[in-house]
Amino acid sequence: MNGGAYVLALTGDSVITADEGDFLLVPPGLPHAFAAEPDAGADVLIIITPGVERFDYFRLLDRVRKGTADPQELLDSQERFDNFFVESAAWRRARQRY
Repeated sequence: MNGGAYVLALTGDSVITADEGDFLLVPPGLPHAFAAEPDAGADVLIIITPGVERFDYFRLLDRVRKGTADPQELLDSQERFDNFFVESAAWRRARQRY
């Protein structure tokens, strides 16, 4: 991350702020999410092991972000990418602050 930017991260029911150089381990089955600081970019290294092929998942996320893919495609691909969306009140509250 550059210039003091940060990443919000949901881990279970908690939302934390990750700064440059921080490490976050997400145990299997724990609901999680992450988002860069509003109007900022962040470089994040994601290691999934063992895992399914997810390059196309991240490509799809980028297309949704750019508006060239329908968000419904993410919901339709949950089984394929072993990535399931759940409701999180903590995440919704944290994201509303920004």
